[in-house]
Amino acid sequence: MCGRFVVSDRTADLLPELVGELADRTEHVDADTGEIVTGLVPNYNVAPSTPIQTVREFRGERALTDIQWGFVPSWAKDFRRQRPQPINARMETVATSGMFRRAFQSNRCIVPAQGYYEWVVREDGKEPHYIFRPSGAIAMAAVVSAWPDPTKDRADPERWRLSLAIVTRDAHVAPGEVHDRMPAFLTPASYDAWLDCSEAGPSSDELLAMLDSESRSVAGELDQYEVSRAVNNAKSTGPMLIEPVQEG
Repeated sequence: MCGRFVVSDRTADLLPELVGELADRTEHVDADTGEIVTGLVPNYNVAPSTPIQTVREFRGERALTDIQWGFVPSWAKDFRRQRPQPINARMETVATSGMFRRAFQSNRCIVPAQGYYEWVVREDGKEPHYIFRPSGAIAMAAVVSAWPDPTKDRADPERWRLSLAIVTRDAHVAPGEVHDRMPAFLTPASYDAWLDCSEAGPSSDELLAMLDSESRSVAGELDQYEVSRAVNNAKSTGPMLIEPVQEG
């Protein structure tokens, strides 16, 4: 599965075809200096239920969009209280599941990341590992739900509340896998097709075949190592979290 991931101050630069100019047009307040800066917001321990920065195409315009991580279907009665709010959607069933089928067909995005965490359960607790591409960052496929807020007018642009689930697949195609699931990855060759949610866009079968091929190619490049158990606390953050644990 994918339950935590990393966005560093280098992620945008390492995904130029995906983030590139979009990051240059996106401003945020630096948490340390208070200055207004451009680019992705660094977070070394991105956790579920929080808004995360994604690349999404809407009405022909591609932009960085904040979307809640934790999928709330459009038919839910209450956005906050809806249970479950799955953070992952299995590639094997995403095209047929009642929860995700509509989003898979017509509302998809890409989540840029430096890497992600998985855990090994030891007798003394959960041991986190950082999984990454030594040659660059990663682009994770995701599906998006748009929930209509009944308290807002139909013409109100704030009416639609967005949420997402990251698509995952069998991780046994990756060398030295830590967990039995991993994100479904995309490469620059597949960005346009994944983000094309128009009626003329790729079919479900084409999307699934693409996800399988693309994620296999990225999986072969992955590396991993053990990191500090400070990662286990979702409130912990900072670049020290992705430093390898020193043996001995």
